[in-house]
Amino acid sequence: MASRPEAVNAEAWRIYGAHHLRRGTVLPEVTRIDWGFEGAGPGIEVLGELTGRRVLDLGCGPARHAAHLVRAHGALVDAVDSSAGQVERARARYGSLPGLRLVLGDAVEHLHSAEPYDVVYSVNAVPYIDPHRLLPALAAALKPGGRLCFTVLHTNSRGDGPSDEVIARPEILRLAGGGDVTVRMWVLDPELWTALLAEHGLRVEQVDVLDMPQAGNHASYRLFRVTRPVRVSSRPRTAKPPAAHAALGVGAIVHGPRGLLLGRHRHGTWELPGGTVEPGESLRETVVRELGEETGLDARPEDVRLLGTLLDDAGGVVRVTVAARVTAWRGEPSDQPGERVGRWRWFALDRLPEELFVCSAQALTAWRPGLPIDHAPAHFTPYGTGTGDG
Repeated sequence: MASRPEAVNAEAWRIYGAHHLRRGTVLPEVTRIDWGFEGAGPGIEVLGELTGRRVLDLGCGPARHAAHLVRAHGALVDAVDSSAGQVERARARYGSLPGLRLVLGDAVEHLHSAEPYDVVYSVNAVPYIDPHRLLPALAAALKPGGRLCFTVLHTNSRGDGPSDEVIARPEILRLAGGGDVTVRMWVLDPELWTALLAEHGLRVEQVDVLDMPQAGNHASYRLFRVTRPVRVSSRPRTAKPPAAHAALGVGAIVHGPRGLLLGRHRHGTWELPGGTVEPGESLRETVVRELGEETGLDARPEDVRLLGTLLDDAGGVVRVTVAARVTAWRGEPSDQPGERVGRWRWFALDRLPEELFVCSAQALTAWRPGLPIDHAPAHFTPYGTGTGDG
């Protein structure tokens, strides 16, 4: 469901499109993509090979870029915009162009219904949609190995910089010929954009700085070059080895109809519930205790299936992790006071986030060897009664 700021933007784009229809605004054809300002920054080459590829132009406006990709590069382009006036302008000019499909509608709703794309791009439209609504849909609509390129406002003409919170703020949209409308934009710090993208399994490869060339105008954009990796990465939390007494731990795989449960550690890794074995505990009891302490979920030892033992080397310490599958639980996951892992979320197995904790990555591939996850090697010894749970 669209947020209140998005409703404000929808009305602004209705006014914007109607304004240009009344003016009869005619724009020249394009020969490149101007991501920020005319002639500045890279061009279409950042999108990679386009011939015969399925491409989405998100927030296409009058669809000049989309038409150019079809004509000059042989792409098959869907161009979507929520402004009826903008789509009317596009249809009047390019409605009969083979290979171009013009769509009037909400971008997120389109992403939910569309077949996956090889390439998705957006010129300055992404900041008008709530990232918490847009990014999951973008990740789901991009093929593994696919490419996403988009620009966002970084600093406006007055010099107001980005936010480190996911909030929308007022900005002024100027109308050609005079007048303006107020919009709401998510103007976020690049590190925050990068973290949000990573949460949905999207990897930022490069961020280009695009500054307004005119003196006295502080406007600046950032061009994000993003991929959906074919394989998911993993990494240690820190460069330090585990303490010797804490080298035996468990990783709890909680997977059901809503997906796989993962939380964000304060050091930045995504990981399974789990932790170290305390004196006097059985492994199943450790799984149950850690699951409750970290997520608030309630399980019983008989709900735990031990899959096997993983051995690896962490800074010269032999680390032992027991992978376990929790087959039944009660409650809803939530952040728990004093815990280092929180922001618990359910992830589809084909859209796991980047930077999994290496022990969690190892446990997941022990459970499902076909998962596309890269991690440091580990010796896995399966338990005869713990496999085959699906």
